[in-house]
Amino acid sequence: MDSLAVLRQATVELCAELEPLSFSEPVTHVYNPLVYAHAPHDLYLQRFATSPKRVLYLGMNPGPYGMAQTGVPFGEVSMVRDWLGIEAAVGKPEDEHPKRPVVGFGCTRSEVSGARLWGSLKERYHKPQRFFDHAFIANYCPLVFMEDSGRNRTPDKLPRPERDALFAACDRYLQRLVEVLGPKYVIGVGKFAEDRAREALAGMKVQVSTIPHPSPANPAANRGWLPMVDAALQPLGLKF
Repeated sequence: MDSLAVLRQATVELCAELEPLSFSEPVTHVYNPLVYAHAPHDLYLQRFATSPKRVLYLGMNPGPYGMAQTGVPFGEVSMVRDWLGIEAAVGKPEDEHPKRPVVGFGCTRSEVSGARLWGSLKERYHKPQRFFDHAFIANYCPLVFMEDSGRNRTPDKLPRPERDALFAACDRYLQRLVEVLGPKYVIGVGKFAEDRAREALAGMKVQVSTIPHPSPANPAANRGWLPMVDAALQPLGLKF
């Protein structure tokens, strides 16, 4: 079985493990873009995950105007469509939050984290394949958690029993991703992703580290994110 087929099967298995999970209030709605945005996500794998990588960058979970709309990690619409060259039909989550509609590539809201991350790569590499020749970007958890108000709730805020079941499934997918892509380095985009990678990949021959998250909620990132990333990667001999 080739690498793409393995990753497709791993994605199917991950969705099957996540489907029966339930989450308590204040979470009222849960989206899985691997299901309703399967088509663009699969294009992302087809184009960029079919060769070994030196570095795997790992995000936390989808943003409401990023992967939740496009199926691509940090997937700000204009970057996914215009730079990565990915656009495909996106359906609807089973239980859509009225304040967080999924409109796919028709979304006009910008995902700042995604615009910052992919925009930095566009500025540096010009063509996406130059980055993906040696690296790949994935999310640890594919689910979006929302409260009744529409506010995002991150996976680390879930009750312990819910976290444990969720993390067990996500750990298995991450392990499979590392086995297939064979990175030497797994770099968490933010502390949560780094911590999950350290636990999930303990005993595997990878070096885990971290870079700052590009979120506008990170004040330091608003003052110049890319130089901070390069400084964090410099001791490893890497450059974003």
